[in-house]
Amino acid sequence: MAWDCGLRYVFSVSPALQQGPGAASRDREDISRMEMVQRLAKDGCRLLHSPLRQAERPAEPLSDAAVRVCVRERSRERLQLQRTTSARPPSSAARRYTGVPATPEKVLEHLLSHLRLDEDCGSLQAREAETLLDDFLLTYPVIMSTSDLCQALLGHYCLKRGRMKDEGKESLVRKRKVLHLLSEWSALCRATLQEDQHTRLFMKTLYGNVLDDLYEFPSLEKELKDLQKLLRMQRRHTVDECSPQRKNKALFHQLSLKENWQPLRAPQTEGKEVLCRVYVTVDSYVSVRTHSAVTAQELLAAVADRLDCAEDDMVLVAVSYSREKALLQPHQCVYTNSLSTAGRLCVCRRDMTDLMSPVPDNAQLQQLAARMLTMNTWDIAVALTNCDWSLFSNLQEQELVYFTLSRDSCAGHTVALELLLQRCNEVQQWVMTEVLLCPVLCKRVQLFKKFIKIAAHCKAQRNLNSFFAIIMGLNTAAVSRLSQTWEKVPGKFKKLFSELESLTDPSFNHKAYRDAFKKMKSPKIPFLPLLLKDITFIHEGNKTFLDNLVNFEKMHMIADTVRIVRQCQTDHMGNMLTQKESAEVRAYINYLHIIDNQQTLFELSHRLEPKV
Repeated sequence: MAWDCGLRYVFSVSPALQQGPGAASRDREDISRMEMVQRLAKDGCRLLHSPLRQAERPAEPLSDAAVRVCVRERSRERLQLQRTTSARPPSSAARRYTGVPATPEKVLEHLLSHLRLDEDCGSLQAREAETLLDDFLLTYPVIMSTSDLCQALLGHYCLKRGRMKDEGKESLVRKRKVLHLLSEWSALCRATLQEDQHTRLFMKTLYGNVLDDLYEFPSLEKELKDLQKLLRMQRRHTVDECSPQRKNKALFHQLSLKENWQPLRAPQTEGKEVLCRVYVTVDSYVSVRTHSAVTAQELLAAVADRLDCAEDDMVLVAVSYSREKALLQPHQCVYTNSLSTAGRLCVCRRDMTDLMSPVPDNAQLQQLAARMLTMNTWDIAVALTNCDWSLFSNLQEQELVYFTLSRDSCAGHTVALELLLQRCNEVQQWVMTEVLLCPVLCKRVQLFKKFIKIAAHCKAQRNLNSFFAIIMGLNTAAVSRLSQTWEKVPGKFKKLFSELESLTDPSFNHKAYRDAFKKMKSPKIPFLPLLLKDITFIHEGNKTFLDNLVNFEKMHMIADTVRIVRQCQTDHMGNMLTQKESAEVRAYINYLHIIDNQQTLFELSHRLEPKV
């Protein structure tokens, strides 16, 4: 076999792939994979095959032992192909080769070369390519930055291999594959693409290139419209305007960008939910669920309603890390575009701003604990679930990967995840605060019973985030030490609490929780700290690169774990989590009063039941 590149190649096939008497290993799958290797060789790679040693060879030709083919380019390993057995169900289980490129750029090149477009998306190879693409888009931050990915995609779109007979057709297919990858990327990480400066610049540059190619390739019109929707832009021109008669193409491109684009004005942070902490004492705050465009006056009104205080007597002050105080004006926006506040928000009396005196005293705080006893436990669970679901439904899968990497460049990409983790922590502290601020023993017993019932209702509503938070709040040292209170709790509630507590047992890698979670129908809200723990173990326990080759199996394991979020958010059967909630209960749950100082909580606990 001769190739145009003029280099000599050595290609030997393992005996496991050779056809012999009685051997059936050279099936269509093997042939197609060998053709793929041959096409790689045409691109200027040197193919070397190192067969297994005699002691390592499998007993049977069809075993799971891998045939390893290394592709070298300029004396460096560029691609390793390894025969594996698919982990899919038996109906689609087939021996295949997984590509493990040596560089992130080679990963992308491998993906684009095997990507299938709409006309042949139903084949087995197309489904495997889509799974590989999904793995890559979910986990690419592990091996490369977003800026590097944008540059590589732009390079593939503008790539020209020379003037060949079929160059036009191949170029169109390559351009459509790049645009298809961008479409899948936007479906997974729309907020990241729209808000990240690198991706915004990349999409604008790509839009200009697609606009220039529209006359030569009219079939790109559909992809161009999808790109416009992604950029939130409208276009006035047609394909006929992109004619080759225009002498100054650069000038036309510049005018197209300035005149024919009409940005749809919409604030990036509009509609986003935030959990705002407004401190009312040195160690306690009110967690207010609100929107990102909230003003100081709106925030004061919410806090005043929660604390039963007069709004006119209070002001909102931002305290910086250097202890500098800034009085917020009524119509001043609390959050910036990056969803960060100017400092620690505190509410103070208007006439005592300089002294930073807290609004309520301890007697008022203890009176607020009895408010919950008049509310229905199912309504409280519904309000908790609706709040958690509104945050969880906005969570993007890739946020878990960014959070695990903990890179500085990931700032701003994990807002929804951080809000959910903050909410879980606050619900736990809210349980402790409500119990420890109740000075009457009989009322504390009623609170215990209510929280146990609320936890059971959250489990029934498939809200495991609040379920775990409530159980952990009751199990904290400051609450669990209240032996006199626990003795008064009826036996049936103690038994129910013991059953619920068993689901949080960490034994055997949280087996009880995982088994119960698998049986729950979607949609459901998982316990996110455990998901993050699984991803962290995969990331820290497996090398990203093996012999200078990308460990794509690690990326596949991370992607499989991350996809649990997608499965939990899916509602194919109409099992909606959101339910109608009481306005009074919603206002109470949206403005949780919390003490976040553990020493203060222990002091309250010992004040209720002194140590004997």
